[in-house]
Amino acid sequence: MVRDYTPDPLSPSCVERVLESALRAPSAGFSQGWAFLALSEPPDRARFWEFAGTQLEHSPGMRNAPLIVVSLSHKDAYLDRYAEADKGWADRAESRWPAPYWDIDTGMATLLMLLTAVDEGLGACFFGLMPDQLAPFRDAFGIPPAYLPIGATTVGHRAASVPPQSERIAARRRSIGDVIHRGSWDR
Repeated sequence: MVRDYTPDPLSPSCVERVLESALRAPSAGFSQGWAFLALSEPPDRARFWEFAGTQLEHSPGMRNAPLIVVSLSHKDAYLDRYAEADKGWADRAESRWPAPYWDIDTGMATLLMLLTAVDEGLGACFFGLMPDQLAPFRDAFGIPPAYLPIGATTVGHRAASVPPQSERIAARRRSIGDVIHRGSWDR
């Protein structure tokens, strides 16, 4: 996750590749219950930072990112889709869902944007928005009530001052043996 960018702009075609990659993400029932608010104009980005300023306290270089994408999940798209005849449910009961796939699938679409940014030779950083800022953020940007902001991603050219990953982070990374359980949990 890159938190310091140069102020250099991104090409419009690069921005479109990053944004379009989200459309290829998997989604339960092909519900595609997501939307993305792309902020590339300086006044829009400045307005965004009014609601996400805590990120800037430790990482002021994030303000230089020429693209901010806010990921929004849409639960009703899933509940509606699974109430359709081909899915076999006759209602929109949320209790059938073992996990909030609307948020999970929106995260997957966001990850595709992050990976595309890396493929484009750019830096990117996903971060959450503070709960107390969600309502004013939604109001300021006209986000419909059915859409939940699950986080934002900055995208831009990595600043030369960004150091390589610290040894402290590398030491914290869990090994494959710690996280992969083959065949059963106790193996």
